[in-house]
Amino acid sequence: MNLSTSPAPSHPLASYGWDEGWAAEFAVHAERGLLPGRVVRVDRGQCDVVTGDGVIRADTAFVTPHDPLRVVCTGDWVAVDPDGSPRYVRTYLPRRTAFVRSTSSKRSEGQILAANVDHAIVALSLAVELDLGRVERFLALAWESGAQPVVVLTKADLVTDPATLAYFVEDVENSAPGVPVLTASAMAGHGVGELAALLGRGTSVLLGASGAGKSTLANALVGEDVMDVRATRDMDGKGRHTTTTRNLLPLPGGGVLIDTPGLRGVGLWDAGHGVGQVFAEIEELARRCRFQDCAHEREPGCAVLDAVEEGELPVRRLDSYRKLVRENQWIVAKSDARLRGDVRDDWRRKQAAGRAAGRAKRAGW
Repeated sequence: MNLSTSPAPSHPLASYGWDEGWAAEFAVHAERGLLPGRVVRVDRGQCDVVTGDGVIRADTAFVTPHDPLRVVCTGDWVAVDPDGSPRYVRTYLPRRTAFVRSTSSKRSEGQILAANVDHAIVALSLAVELDLGRVERFLALAWESGAQPVVVLTKADLVTDPATLAYFVEDVENSAPGVPVLTASAMAGHGVGELAALLGRGTSVLLGASGAGKSTLANALVGEDVMDVRATRDMDGKGRHTTTTRNLLPLPGGGVLIDTPGLRGVGLWDAGHGVGQVFAEIEELARRCRFQDCAHEREPGCAVLDAVEEGELPVRRLDSYRKLVRENQWIVAKSDARLRGDVRDDWRRKQAAGRAAGRAKRAGW
């Protein structure tokens, strides 16, 4: 077994994911007399940290850089003061994985939602029409984080026809290559055991829009009502945010779960690899295009457009791919002036080519 993930069963934090790799990373801090712990909740400059002595409250003032991607977040392994009042987080260990999205601000800064996650559970409610574009967006972020995505179609008890339910699952599977797609009804107890077995003893983060049934699913996985649950509107399945902070919860079968607030905005943040994973079939087709820089718009010899023409690739998938690629390029370009200029020049060339093609078409060429 790899040293970085070998369990340390005798350690009091083993059930929270502590292993030989973390122990090796922490050794230098142990020499300073600091205690290891895992952040279970962050709230306004302070956090709750589970340690071998129990849960303590610690201040994060010493780890509050200007970079919002380097603040302490739920799931971090940290070094904290052994005693004192207040107690401080002195540093956090290098993250193995990090789930990051862009903020809704005009500056489009990155925001870290959870750290050191093994599985990213994307919850989608069957009480409303499935938004496959949103599924693809979540999955791009999940793949980019380094975690293994899992899609869970919640409130499956509302779909009484097995054939219809199977159709929904197939529809999502076609938009999520390489990703397990499960159905669950936390109220009826359906699918919860299967999901728990799939997650194993690692760390999982639960993601989805408000009203997706995340808190109900979290309660079912934990085995008790640890998260508040509120009813959603029948007309659109939406509701008020039940969860307002990210909370790390131990699971009875081993491992931990991070429940997150409902996400209204799911902006990409430097997720080029993740987008490529979600649209693996388009990336494969693109390798057969005549031109290496093919934009899959109207270029001759485009294998992607040929696949659309032959019915092998849905137009919706290609449109979603183009949208996420453009968005990701723009986000990356905002932090790179030279790349930003290249992106703008490329868009201008495409716009000019489109106008020329339109004029030619109108002239009957």
